[in-house]
Amino acid sequence: MRRLRWLLPALIMIGWLVVGAFGGPYAGKLSEIAENDASAFLPESAEATEVQRLLQHFPGSEAAPAVVVAERQSGITAADRGYLRQVRDTVSGIEGVKPPVSPVIPAADNKALQFVVPVSGDPTATVDTLRQRLDEQRPQGLSVFVTGPAGQIADLSEAFSGIDGLLLVVAGSVVAAILIVVYRSPLLPIVVLLSALFALGLASLVVYLFADGGVLAVNGQSQGILFILVFGAATDYALLLVSRYREELRGTADRYSAVRRAWRATLEPILASAGTVILGLLCLLFSDLASNQDLGPVAAIGIAAALLASLTFLPAALVLFGRAAFWPFRPRFGSKPPESGGIWGRVAARVDKGPRVVWVVTSLVLVAGAAFLPQLRAEGTAQSELFLTPVESVAGQEVLGRHFPAGAGSPAIVIADADATPAVLSATRSVEGVSSAEAAGTAGGLVRVDAVLDAPADSDAAVATVQRLRDSVHGVRGADALVGGQTAVQLDTRETSKRDRIVIIPIVLAVVLAVLALLLRALIAPLLLVATVVLSFAATMGISALVFNHIFDFPGADPAVPLFAFVFLVALGIDYNIFLMTRVREETLASGTREGTLRGLTVTGGVITSAGVVLAATFSALAVLPILFLAQMAFIVAFGVLLDTFVVRSLLVPALTIDIGPKVWWPSRLAREGFPKSDSGMPTRA
Repeated sequence: MRRLRWLLPALIMIGWLVVGAFGGPYAGKLSEIAENDASAFLPESAEATEVQRLLQHFPGSEAAPAVVVAERQSGITAADRGYLRQVRDTVSGIEGVKPPVSPVIPAADNKALQFVVPVSGDPTATVDTLRQRLDEQRPQGLSVFVTGPAGQIADLSEAFSGIDGLLLVVAGSVVAAILIVVYRSPLLPIVVLLSALFALGLASLVVYLFADGGVLAVNGQSQGILFILVFGAATDYALLLVSRYREELRGTADRYSAVRRAWRATLEPILASAGTVILGLLCLLFSDLASNQDLGPVAAIGIAAALLASLTFLPAALVLFGRAAFWPFRPRFGSKPPESGGIWGRVAARVDKGPRVVWVVTSLVLVAGAAFLPQLRAEGTAQSELFLTPVESVAGQEVLGRHFPAGAGSPAIVIADADATPAVLSATRSVEGVSSAEAAGTAGGLVRVDAVLDAPADSDAAVATVQRLRDSVHGVRGADALVGGQTAVQLDTRETSKRDRIVIIPIVLAVVLAVLALLLRALIAPLLLVATVVLSFAATMGISALVFNHIFDFPGADPAVPLFAFVFLVALGIDYNIFLMTRVREETLASGTREGTLRGLTVTGGVITSAGVVLAATFSALAVLPILFLAQMAFIVAFGVLLDTFVVRSLLVPALTIDIGPKVWWPSRLAREGFPKSDSGMPTRA
């Protein structure tokens, strides 16, 4: 029988090795099906989305324009014109180019030339080939760029190309270094990292199958967040389980029994933690933005995979390795736990000495940080400002804006009833900020009008022009006119993001509150925990606003940043309160609220702090990708997790719990004075 009980752990480990070997390669394959163009982020109910659908009736409308622009400050020469015309005549042979290619158009100041190349499908390879072609025999002193929507998509894909390589290496290295410091063991960090890698392999396989089957879509943002969430969550759950396992090894000589006890003791908080994050992420399904709707399930799959690996592979590995996993500092049977004599014992004593002072001071600090929240500029940024490093499409757009109508190559698109064409053209041309407007074709009784804007298509000025354009053409009777295009997508995305915040944030709060109430069998404690996490979120966003505006000098933030930050910080921030308060409740059953809180803080302080540092470090790894949105999310989540770990969970929550006393457990029986001990002095179940 003793041999048989090792059989199950061995089979579990073999099963995960198979999963890792089969699913691991799909982490790299996700980049092959990622959609990073603007259409992947379209609001489902927006006007620009309807225009996108109607454009399918027009031949060639599925192509994205790549704008080739050449500049010579001293003036374009005959050789320059000949060179660009020669390239223009040969680009039709490049795979992905969908003729007709526009003629070469000179600028009025004779310092620039441009032509537009329609590109179908994923433009990345086509744009790369086009850029290589342009570098061949380019006249000396002539600057040539490929910009426009196709150029921006290609540069965005290039920026995301480090997700399945550099990001994983950085995140894995950071986690490994922290785990070595935490465990002071060379073996245990390897076991934990294997658990995270196997979870990532499983999650990548499932996401790939869903995306390849058309069930959901993947983009660079969701792919990066998936990798980081899996690493962070798997490591967090591992820290909690391993910490309890080490604690049990001091009380039992049998490693199998120690794993079983640790697994049972941590099952509820780990399930509650993962369930809270999964449900919080799935609340993104209520978003009207396609990118948000897809991110929710993608990230939830990652958390589910991390949960499964942590509750199966990791316990099996701990059973097989036993105390050797902690070498050279193996926990000895009968040894005393070190927590009470360490820093967390002193923190608990300080909280116990003056709980009211502690929670009042920490609350004031958080409120002070939250006061800067109105300074956060999250109205959106230009597409060209998404990149944190110089890219060709941005440089080309600047050249285009100096010598041509800046919106050339990315016109606003008006779709209307063909019978109303003259009135729609008149209404379009009358709008301030519209450089020119021409009918670009008819299909199915509809007309397409392309309106070239004076301002760059991704600028705030262009967004304002599109809003005026909509007001103008909507007023044409019988035209049923709709306005779409790149700028319209940007406008609709901003408006929809505001709507999503109003709808989704209350849903997330309700879900988190319900999970906590079921877990803690109380109402006061869950309300308290949710309130502290919301305050921590507000403080985080306030401090982030100061850092973004005055230190990093960011141009602003995507409208989705506050929503994503809220979902991640509330769902992940509540994790540590779950880890703390489930242990506090367990200890309260035996020794009362005050002693239970102090004991819970002491024994969980080290592991929860380590988990917070690991999660903050893994999210910080997102900053290696030169994308504004990911850099901002990296800072916000990392700072917010650390704030929640070291201030909210370590000081504010324990101090409030002690000051409120047993009533924090209302309406359960733990709220009664004198509970939890019965008249006989034996612990009683709540």
